[in-house]
Amino acid sequence: MMKDKIMEYITTDVKLQGGLIGVSIRSKSTGKVLFEHQDDIRMHPASNMKLLTSAAALSVLGENYTFQTDIRTAGNIDDNTLHGDLYIIGKGDPTLLPEVFDTLAQALRKRGLTKIEGNVVGDDSWYDDTRLSPDLVWTDEQYYYGAQVSALTASPNEDYDTGSIIIEASASRPLEKPTIALFPSTDYITILNNAITVTEKIEDELIIERKHASNVIEIKGKISIDSEKIKEFMAVWEPTTYALHLFAASLEREGITWNGKVKVGKAKENSQLLLSRKSIPLSELLVPFMKFSNNGHAEILVKEMGKVVYGEGSWEKGLEVMKGELANLGMNMDTIVMKDGSGISHSNAIPANEITKLLHDVQSKSWFHSYLKALPVAGEEERIMGGTLQDRMKGIKVSAKTGTIEGVSTLSGYMETKKGSEFIFSIMLNHLLDEEEGKTIENELVEIIANEG
Repeated sequence: MMKDKIMEYITTDVKLQGGLIGVSIRSKSTGKVLFEHQDDIRMHPASNMKLLTSAAALSVLGENYTFQTDIRTAGNIDDNTLHGDLYIIGKGDPTLLPEVFDTLAQALRKRGLTKIEGNVVGDDSWYDDTRLSPDLVWTDEQYYYGAQVSALTASPNEDYDTGSIIIEASASRPLEKPTIALFPSTDYITILNNAITVTEKIEDELIIERKHASNVIEIKGKISIDSEKIKEFMAVWEPTTYALHLFAASLEREGITWNGKVKVGKAKENSQLLLSRKSIPLSELLVPFMKFSNNGHAEILVKEMGKVVYGEGSWEKGLEVMKGELANLGMNMDTIVMKDGSGISHSNAIPANEITKLLHDVQSKSWFHSYLKALPVAGEEERIMGGTLQDRMKGIKVSAKTGTIEGVSTLSGYMETKKGSEFIFSIMLNHLLDEEEGKTIENELVEIIANEG
C-alpha cells in the first residue's frame, strides 16, 4: 500500500530526524485527498511560493500580458539634434538584454538622431523605490537571487536574471591572477582581482563577493590550473543606473552624443513617444521564471499586479492583489502567510494541502496550459525543459516546482505513477540540517509514490 510505504519512510529515514515534513497527495482528476501527513501545518514553501505567484499573475494580468519600455522626449528633433532630454522609461520589463538597448539605440539613429542637447534620463517611477523585499536575508542581497527590484532593469542573458551580471573566472598561468570576464562587458562594475592560479588540484576555493552598497566585486582565493571556468551571477547595486548605463553605452556605439548628464529622473508629463518596445508575453516569460526559479520575475509580477489593479507598484499592494486573487482561486488565505512572491522569505508559510488544492483547481482555468508548460520536467536533458529538475527523478513522469532556502526543501506538482494513475502532490521539508538532502528525500518519496500509487 502506498500509504504504508510512505509512512514507513517518513518515520524511519534518518535524514528526517529532527525535521518537519508535510505531504499532501490528491487525485489529479477528482481532487480527492489520497494521502496526508501534517498537510495542514504551515510550512516554509521556499520557491513553491512561485506556484501561487504565477497563478495569480495569469489570472490578474492574463497570458498575453506584456511589459513595455518607452523612449520619450519633451523636446523636438531638428537637423539630427534633439533639443531636450531623452527618456528611457521602464515599466517592469525583465527581458531588457544588452542587445535590446543596442536595438533601441539603432532605431534612434535610423531616425537621424546624432546629438542630444540635454540629458539621458532613466525613469523607474512605474514602481516604488523599495528595492528589496522586507524579509530578504541581508547576506543574499549580493547574489542574483536577491537582486534589487526596479521598473527599469537589465538582464545579462535569456535566463532573464534581472539586475545581475555574470562573472567568469578562468585559470591563468601558475601564480598569476585568473582571467576575469564580465557579461555584459561594462565599466559599471569594478573588479578587484586578488585571486591566484595554482598548480595543485584543489576544490575550487574562489570567493566572489560584492561589497555592500557598491558595485565593487572582489575575487579572492585560489583556482586550479586545470579547473573549468567558474561562473557566478552577482546582483548589481542600483539596477536602474545599471540599465541606464548600458543604454547610454549603446547610444555611444551608434554615434549618438549628448552634452548633459546620464541620470535617473522622471519624464515630463507632456513628453512624446519616440519608440516603444514590448516584452515577450507572460505565457512565454513564465518558462524561464518557473523552470529556473527566477526570483526577480516573481517580485516584478507582484509589483506589476499592484500597479495594474491599484495604481501602485509596491509589495504591499501587489501582495494584497495576490491574496485576493488566490482566495478567488479557492485557497484559504486565513491559514497562509505571504511576504513576497519568490519564496525567499523565511516568514512565508503555507500548508501542503493548500498547495495541492490550488494545483487541482487551476486545471479548469483557460490559462492552465501555460501554467503547466512552465513547470520543470523531471529528467529532461534540455535545460529549457528540465530546468531545476533536469538531473532528477529520471524515468518518472513528473512536472513540478522545486524550492530551496536554508533548512528548507520543497517539491510540488503533477505526476503519473507506473500504473498510469495521475496525482497531484506536495512535499514540504522544513528544519533540515542540510537542505540539499531534501532533494534526496523528495526523490525517494516520489519514487515510492510512482511505484506504489
